[in-house]
Amino acid sequence: MKFELISDYCPTGDQPEAIAQLVEGLRSGMPAQTLLGVTGSGKTFTIANVIKEINRPTLILSHNKTLAAQLYNEFKSFFPNNAVEYYVSYYDYYQPEAYIPSTDTYIEKDLAINDEIDKLRLAATSALLSGRKDVVVISSVSCIYGMGNPSDFYKNVIEIKTGMKLDRNVFLRWLVSSLYQRNDLELHRGMFRVKGDTVDVSLAYSDHVLRVTFWDDEVESIEEIDVDTGRRIIDFDEYKIYPANLFMTTKESTLNAIHQIENDLTERVEYFKEIGKPYEAKRLYERVTYDMEMLRELGHCSGIENYSRDFDGREPGTRPYCLLDFFPKDFLMVIDESHVSVPQIHAMYGGDRARKTNLVEFGFRLPAALDNRPLKFEEFQSMTNQVIYVSATPDEYELAESGGVVVEQLIRPTGLLDPLIEVRSSMNQVDDLMEEIQIRTEREERVLVTTLTKRMAEELTDYLLKNGVRCNYIHSDVDTLERVQIMTELREGYYEPVTRRPRPAGSIVGSHTRRRQGRIPAQPPLADTNCRTRRTKRQRKSDFLCRPHHTEHEKDHGRDEPTSRKADCLQRGQRHCTQADTEEHRQCAFSRKAGNGQKPCIHRGAGCRLGGCRPHSGIHEP
Repeated sequence: MKFELISDYCPTGDQPEAIAQLVEGLRSGMPAQTLLGVTGSGKTFTIANVIKEINRPTLILSHNKTLAAQLYNEFKSFFPNNAVEYYVSYYDYYQPEAYIPSTDTYIEKDLAINDEIDKLRLAATSALLSGRKDVVVISSVSCIYGMGNPSDFYKNVIEIKTGMKLDRNVFLRWLVSSLYQRNDLELHRGMFRVKGDTVDVSLAYSDHVLRVTFWDDEVESIEEIDVDTGRRIIDFDEYKIYPANLFMTTKESTLNAIHQIENDLTERVEYFKEIGKPYEAKRLYERVTYDMEMLRELGHCSGIENYSRDFDGREPGTRPYCLLDFFPKDFLMVIDESHVSVPQIHAMYGGDRARKTNLVEFGFRLPAALDNRPLKFEEFQSMTNQVIYVSATPDEYELAESGGVVVEQLIRPTGLLDPLIEVRSSMNQVDDLMEEIQIRTEREERVLVTTLTKRMAEELTDYLLKNGVRCNYIHSDVDTLERVQIMTELREGYYEPVTRRPRPAGSIVGSHTRRRQGRIPAQPPLADTNCRTRRTKRQRKSDFLCRPHHTEHEKDHGRDEPTSRKADCLQRGQRHCTQADTEEHRQCAFSRKAGNGQKPCIHRGAGCRLGGCRPHSGIHEP
């Protein structure tokens, strides 16, 4: 099949020229090219058009799972009728095995596998081995880590056709050899069930259930069914069932591996004894002997990946098999955010080597564990065919690899340009900010100020309020519902300048956490015209307003929390009511109690300024 790009948009701006240059470079055999595109210029859409024109299996490499998932969704929408697959590490949690000699601490391997990601990984390898050309795999750097031998994986592919002579029991043994498990009660991914001459197989790499029906020793029908209702969805004349695990091996390979492991164990134990390390020798002998017993009885053991060199039949020091081995020779590689992804590939081998060296030197693992590793950068380079580096800030390596020829994509499809950036001196920066706010106010513009910390945002907000600037801060301590209210008021134009008492308007102060989320916080109105009683968690701990009664002020603002009268409401930041002559305050602070005439003060600990008040004792005396 060919790639079929489906989109409501067509290339615009710099995209047509960039697509033409990249396609021409690939067809002329250039080993590496660099696409320099500003943020928002549509680099993903450009690459999608290049893939459509080249029509080759493509690996798109990203530096983290989140970005890889985003790219997967985008390419899935561009190529809905083609094989777009997702290959990342399938661990939700992974604590690698390690030993710290300085503290004599051994850390056992601990992990949690995500079943859905495991299914997607199997789908990616199955699509590559199916011989299809229209395959796009979006992967993280985990694609350079070791996995099973592709030839062993392909040997365990089960091919069936309607009308072929095949005994049912032979077919069941094939499924078991491909690591499918029999379960006649519950049918989950990677399992099969048998009812008479009908075999239902829940494929390990998809959500489909395959039903194979036999008539004596002949395959009568092959069909896909609905797992819940059992109704037929589609019929097949032939079908390939791919293994349920990426790490496949044969019984002969297992026996040969056990023999080789035992030889390595004997040599290593003798080596430890010769250099005077009997404890390490005893530790290694017990651990490896136990693993061999598990392999003989169950065919599996904890940490079996450390013996992958022996199962694959590789020589010491040779690279492991990885996802790149599943691609054909003429595949295209796209490295997204190459200025981050390329250094990450560089660093993987060194970190893994340092950890496993301690395990080998102190008798926890055989030297074969060192060959279960990620690819070295030189090995990664040798396995690539043609590469496109995609970045807004390509590094020297990408530029050197592409021979200094860079395909630029600077004009966005929307026509928007990057904002101008001006760097100013840190001297008198707050005063400079006040002047800038005044200028922006005259243009009827708002101002967004980002700060390094939450406290800095609060202090700057207080300072601006005292100097007559309408502003507010927003950060992670502000309640979610209050954020929604702020954004709603901003959208509805609640913060229009007040003509009754003109002041500089439009300043917004927020911590750096809000900027990353890309939201613009709103501003409170003038304190003398529109009272605001919103408080964050931190402020509520230090707010001590006089709250004896519900007044008309609360009714006007739809609040149930009692406050002082509207005419007496203070600006945000003041802690208590200073209008001692109001009726509400007299009822609160000067009500006498029969007996000693004392009443607990509601300003407890707030430093009430009324004469005779003892706030620290909790007693308010008239």
